[in-house]
Formats: sequence, C-alpha cells, structure tokens
Amino acid sequence: MTFSLLARCPDTGAFGYAAATSNIGVGARICALAPGVGGVLTQHRTDPRLAPRGIGLLRSGCDATHTVAALVASTPDHAWRQLGVIDATGATAHFHGARVKPAHNAAHGPGVVALGNILANDQVPAAMVAAFSAATGVFADRLLAGLAAGQAAGGEHGPVLSAALRIVTDQEFPYADLRVDKADDPIATLASLWAEYAPWADEFVLRALNANAARGG
Repeated sequence: MTFSLLARCPDTGAFGYAAATSNIGVGARICALAPGVGGVLTQHRTDPRLAPRGIGLLRSGCDATHTVAALVASTPDHAWRQLGVIDATGATAHFHGARVKPAHNAAHGPGVVALGNILANDQVPAAMVAAFSAATGVFADRLLAGLAAGQAAGGEHGPVLSAALRIVTDQEFPYADLRVDKADDPIATLASLWAEYAPWADEFVLRALNANAARGG
C-alpha cells in the first residue's frame, strides 16, 4: 500500500525520494539518504532499520545490487520486505519478498527506481519512472511529478493518507524534508508545501553555511 520513487539528480548529484501510502506518517520510516552515497527505501511491513543499514553498506563500497542482497540476507523476515536502492553512480536495484502483496512491481530508469505494493495495478511504478524522466524543472519538481503520475496511474487500492519528499545535496542535513502525515489529498498538499518551501530552500542552506550573508531571521 505504498508507492515511491528514489532518484539521483544528474545535474547536481543530489539524492531524493518521494512516497505516498494509505497509512499515517509515511515519511517517518521508509527511507534513508546520504550525500554522495545514495539512498535506500524499505516498505511493505516496513522495517525502518533496513534503510540506515543499507546506507552503511553503500558507504562501505557496496553497489546497489550487492546492498540489496546483503539487506535481504540480514533479515529473517525478508519475505515481507520490499526494498529499493540507488548508489553513488545512480545504479539501482530492488527486491520483492515472496509475501509482498499484489499488485506489486518496480521500474527502473537512468538514475531512478520506483516501486510499490498493494497497488491498483502493476503499471504504477512504470508510470512514475516515465513521468520523472520526462519532467522538467528542479529535482524536487521531477520527484513530485513522478509521485503524481503514480497516483494518476491508479495509485494503491485504498485512499492515500500521507506523503513525503526528502532531498540531500552535499551537506549533512537535508536540502528539503517535507511531510504530510495525514490529509485528504496528501500528494497535492505536499506539492503545495514544496511550492512554498522552494523559494527558501537555498536560503536555509546559506543560513547554516554563511550566516553573515543570509537574509531574514
């Protein structure tokens, strides 16, 4: 009951993800990102421990494929897990456990992987990758376009309640980390939040790195 995408920006090297689900607070538990390293998605009977574990594997030199394999080997409950990984080069890999409920699927494109479970149909991830790859604008706009396309392609079986967007660039803190923990239309609400946040995103980074040059409070 989650659909998500994980990507690397070819222009900046940033990593980001966008996700939506019919449970509350999806942004609290399904993804870890690290600047210059990559990202890991964990969903379907989610084990939040797997995402930071995967980041550790990527830091150690594992590529996306080996990271997925090691994560699967590390958990006795892998039959319930769905995983997606992107590494520093933009290579991607995924895993569907044998007990992941249908419809489920994954799709890959250059520097992007999308996956979902308990979907309305198995073409949702492909629609997300196609929309992300075709979208223009900044990285966050492309991630949100992919998420919206997943919903337009059918989304999941139940009504979506929460959505999240996170991006890391070259700093220890996120460039953007926006969550809609519960709403009637969380994907549209998330896009509206990004539209408000976007004009300030670079300013918030500047406040951390060079406070004397920043504006505002």
